[in-house]
Amino acid sequence: MGFFGDLRDDVVEFVRNPTDEQKILVVAALSIAVADRGLYFVDFPFVVRTTAAVGVGFIVMFVVSYLYTGQFVPPDGNVDDDEEPEEYIDELDP
Repeated sequence: MGFFGDLRDDVVEFVRNPTDEQKILVVAALSIAVADRGLYFVDFPFVVRTTAAVGVGFIVMFVVSYLYTGQFVPPDGNVDDDEEPEEYIDELDP
């Protein structure tokens, strides 16, 4: 299919059935755009305005993530513990 076919499939999947993480990231990206436009009218340098907007985006991302999932970060999990069911498995955790 190629690169563009895969990209088209990913975009269609995102529009039709987005994951929880994608929903949270879209809200964060929109908050960055709104904060950047809101700070545009304040007499700040470009770098300060953009950095502040990204900071607002991160704060909104954490708040929305907490409201959506009920926890700030994924739990460390109990991958090495056989007694309790696995809550979260990190692919990068050996």
